[in-house]
Amino acid sequence: MTYRAPKGTYDVLPPDSVAWVEAERVFLDLAERYGYGLVLTPVFEATELFSRGVGEDTEVVEKQMYTFTDKGGRSLTLRPEATASIVRSLIQAGGVVGTFKGYSWGPMFRYERPQKGRTRQFLQADIEYIGEAAPGADVEVIELGYRYLQELGVPNVEVRLNSIGDAGDRSAYRTELIVYLESRRDDLSSDALRRMYENPLRVLDSKADVDIVADAPTPTEYLSDEAAEHFAAVRNGLEEADIPYRIVPTLVRGLDYYNRTVWEYVPLDFDAAQSSVGGGGRYDPLFERLGGKPTPAVGLAMGLDRILLAREQSDPLSSLDAFVVVADPDRRVDATALIRRLRGAGLRVDTVAGDRSVKAQFKAADRARAANALVVGEEWDEGGVTARDLATGEQRTVALEEIETWLRR
Repeated sequence: MTYRAPKGTYDVLPPDSVAWVEAERVFLDLAERYGYGLVLTPVFEATELFSRGVGEDTEVVEKQMYTFTDKGGRSLTLRPEATASIVRSLIQAGGVVGTFKGYSWGPMFRYERPQKGRTRQFLQADIEYIGEAAPGADVEVIELGYRYLQELGVPNVEVRLNSIGDAGDRSAYRTELIVYLESRRDDLSSDALRRMYENPLRVLDSKADVDIVADAPTPTEYLSDEAAEHFAAVRNGLEEADIPYRIVPTLVRGLDYYNRTVWEYVPLDFDAAQSSVGGGGRYDPLFERLGGKPTPAVGLAMGLDRILLAREQSDPLSSLDAFVVVADPDRRVDATALIRRLRGAGLRVDTVAGDRSVKAQFKAADRARAANALVVGEEWDEGGVTARDLATGEQRTVALEEIETWLRR
């Protein structure tokens, strides 16, 4: 019998995995530069955590969760998102004193119809800024996500921005939205009709009803003075940070815990079922909803699977700084010593362990996506090696004592 990965999942193997390693390295470095610390939570939680936190009427809870009963009769769910788990962990630890800045990285699970950019297990990077109500926190989190995409080389990214206000704002807006949707009842999808009274904002998210909601009243028309000032300050902050954005009045995001600022990152050159590669929002109500004290918070989630698809047009990343080619078998011991020295200096270096032709070793270097080849041959007696840039084909003789400098050029 032949086994395959479950539907909606896939394997990542070297050398393709170098892009994933790079994506994680850049994210961790950037998060720590902004003052965030690592958070680790279980990959499964009590089902009620998500149904209560994310929202009973959301598509995530209604259709997409992987839920099971364990041997103790408890209903558990593989996490479909990270924020509810992180908030639960902070409440369990006694709450937040002052501010808390955390990041996480790991797999999430949603039962969806597999398409390009949409899988059932996906890797997500998360940022949470908790305990700060000021719009500057929103700006920092939005900027961090945008800079992350910049550093990974994702081209032509647009930030799509909106404000859905606070609970009181949404109450007034909800009433007017229902009136509008009732006037278009005959044109709405069956899913929109089902949600129209219980959770009408979800209709704004419906792909099947895009044309109908295009003329609907928008959340920003019903913002309180306080929420409107907050949104204006966020926009000003983004302009000061040179973050390009576009206000999308129908953007509400798909989770019930959001209030005020919501946003998405959309690479305009990325063609997939889900064009957004990440997004987030303010979620001030979530702590109380999960049994904690009132705590302002804002966060984002970045979908690594989609991000790496969006940057596929870039040149593949090198997985090795150098591949050592042994042209003279009598120099195998010298080549091994060189490899050991370069690895000790922090460089990524590999070779072929057995005896193979020089041509076969260069093919191995290409398969390993090495940036350079170092040929250990007759030049060794004169204190050097032949160094070849495998992208350009240019080569030169490099003195042994200068190899590290040349590889780091």
